[in-house]
Amino acid sequence: MVNAGDMNGSGNLMDFLDEPFPDVGTYEDFHTIDWLREKSRDTDRHRKITSKSKESIWEFIKSLLDAWSGWVVMLLIGLLAGTLAGVIDLAVDWMTDLKEGVCLSAFWYSHEQCCWTSNETTFDDRDKCPQWQKWSELLVNQSEGASAYILNYFLYIMWALCFAFLAVSLVRVFAPYACGSGIPEIKTILSGFIIRGYLGKWTLLIKTVTLVLVVSSGLSLGKEGPLVHVACCCGNFFSSLFSKYSKNEGKRREVLSAAAAAGVSVAFGAPIGGVLFSLEEVSYYFPLKTLWRSFFAALVAAFTLRSINPFGNSRLVLFYVEYHTPWYMAELFPFILLGVFGGLWGTLFIRCNIAWCRRRKTTRLGKYPVLEVIAITAITAIIAYPNPYTRRSTSELISELFNDCGALESSQLCDYINDPNMTRPVDDIPDRPAGPGVYTAMWQLALALVFKIVITIFTFGMKIPSGLFIPSMAVGAMAGRMVGIGVEQLAYHHHDWIIFRNWCRPGADCVTPGLYAMVGAAACLGGVTRMTVSLVVIMFELTGGLEYIVPLMAAAVTSKWVADAFGKEGIYEAHIHLNGYPFLDVKDEFTHRTLATDVMRPRRGEAPLSVLTQDSMTVEDVETLIKETDYNGFPVVVSKDSERLIGFAQRRELILAIKNARQRQDGVVSNSIVYFTEDPPELPPNSPHPLKLRRILNLSPFTVTDHTPMETVVDIFRKLGLRQCLVTRSGRLLGIITKKDVLRHMAQMANQDPESIMFN
Repeated sequence: MVNAGDMNGSGNLMDFLDEPFPDVGTYEDFHTIDWLREKSRDTDRHRKITSKSKESIWEFIKSLLDAWSGWVVMLLIGLLAGTLAGVIDLAVDWMTDLKEGVCLSAFWYSHEQCCWTSNETTFDDRDKCPQWQKWSELLVNQSEGASAYILNYFLYIMWALCFAFLAVSLVRVFAPYACGSGIPEIKTILSGFIIRGYLGKWTLLIKTVTLVLVVSSGLSLGKEGPLVHVACCCGNFFSSLFSKYSKNEGKRREVLSAAAAAGVSVAFGAPIGGVLFSLEEVSYYFPLKTLWRSFFAALVAAFTLRSINPFGNSRLVLFYVEYHTPWYMAELFPFILLGVFGGLWGTLFIRCNIAWCRRRKTTRLGKYPVLEVIAITAITAIIAYPNPYTRRSTSELISELFNDCGALESSQLCDYINDPNMTRPVDDIPDRPAGPGVYTAMWQLALALVFKIVITIFTFGMKIPSGLFIPSMAVGAMAGRMVGIGVEQLAYHHHDWIIFRNWCRPGADCVTPGLYAMVGAAACLGGVTRMTVSLVVIMFELTGGLEYIVPLMAAAVTSKWVADAFGKEGIYEAHIHLNGYPFLDVKDEFTHRTLATDVMRPRRGEAPLSVLTQDSMTVEDVETLIKETDYNGFPVVVSKDSERLIGFAQRRELILAIKNARQRQDGVVSNSIVYFTEDPPELPPNSPHPLKLRRILNLSPFTVTDHTPMETVVDIFRKLGLRQCLVTRSGRLLGIITKKDVLRHMAQMANQDPESIMFN
């Protein structure tokens, strides 16, 4: 196997790039970048800057600015991502409450803000104040009764439909790429794929606006995944301002990795979790330098969000909890059970959602995205309104489920029967028998759980921005809270059982149902996304529950094991495969005993490989070859007889070089000889001027022999990010293997449809 470390070809490439060729070194849409080439170009650029910096003070200052540009980009990404997240949070709060009523003193206040400013609010009725009026009070001056309920119900549905229709229309007309979560595409882009416009300015603007609308509409989706897309759009925008990143696709992807970390940082108020999420889940190439920069971007983003203080509690998150009871070893059993539930729910969700999305792609359903969004929104609003746990925003629901029941809690979930003789401190309330409110809440939660499980399957993947983190956490939190209340009541009524005897004495505060909700949320999120380390860190940063890392770890690992038993793919990988993107997953193992010769093209019975010769083809021959084929590049050989390999020429650069030569060089005509050698070939006296294209030739293409195991070839493609690899025997060219060939072979070996891989 020839080592690609020798970059002779790239040095020549830089000479070619120094000439003012438009679009040179760029890639076509829906194509994969060449990581080795991008790396060598950056090394050459850096070498040139370093050598120039010794010539003058100005060049030295320019070299310093170049070195600092990375940190400046991170600072700008953090500031913009944090600001956008804060604005989205504030807007969502206001528009969610707008479905139920309006603040008379200032219509731009949410329900909570409206009652903060009121002097007539009592502690017991802190959600009620004269300044905040429901629509029925405002329109027909009635707050109770059937007519008021029906009017509020009707307006709730109307507002939801209005928000959803506006969102899907904006996406459809202005930015089709603003739909979905964005994480599958971000993963694919970070692996080296080009999707032009996916991280553009219009996508950023429309995704930010429509994200507010869809979350406010009450649909079963979250804003956390799309915030990663928004942050990456910010990263792409600021990258384009610095030539170091705008002209090098490999360097740009380092910035996007850090931007993804900033996105999770502001989505969950979890800067360290964001860095780990980018490292574990999203990034393909993550050098140490990117780790530091991700950390800095996540820090700035979190600081900016904290300065805006969207939740009004001086914290980065909505779900901050403080539990006053430690957990006990016996509780690990229900925690692991929640992990099993999370794994099963993850598997069920992925299979059903992918089946529904495939149906959407292959049937007439996909032709009516607006109608689908309106229908799902109407069903969601009609079913959600009667149940208080589905009517409120999902974030508020999770917050309530995570909460511990203190003496000041007015939630139904905290309606326990109190002992009148209790003289305990406020924060150490013993376990008590459940009151009627808890039993009502339990069956309402059970109905909400079934509804959330079903509706999320149909909601994720519609043509609107839709995140999956919050709905998954809500499913787990509801299941966890119910299990927690069950264990709590079991411990209260049967404290003499052997499992409770050692740690749960009568009158003690033993079980915290909120902790079970937290563990359940982590388990379900882990089951759907297959995250482990970053998930646990995000969860304890999200809630402040540092003491509960072991239960969270137990649930996350269990949910991953259970889900992996049914299939290795997480939801994002499943959507990548559904869309046919060329993504070589690092986690996939290739264990089959095939060889490079089994995969390379041309295969037996196929036409011979299209090649260029080093000094015997005319400009017309090359143009004809380009016109008649759609390959991304052509191997260059000594002659068609010897087929000894010289190098590799990219299709795009051949087209640009010939076009440029025709415009700028006199004497270059259709029958001019094209040569890739240092010296021109000997030509008859009256021959037209030859065209030298050695500058665009990669003299060190990556090659393997025909007997190289495919296991090794897959590893090379994965670790070096190759676009193609040439197959030789004793220096003679036999064939070529592209990334698409590798992915199709892997799909075939896994008994999947190889034609599902659609892009190069």
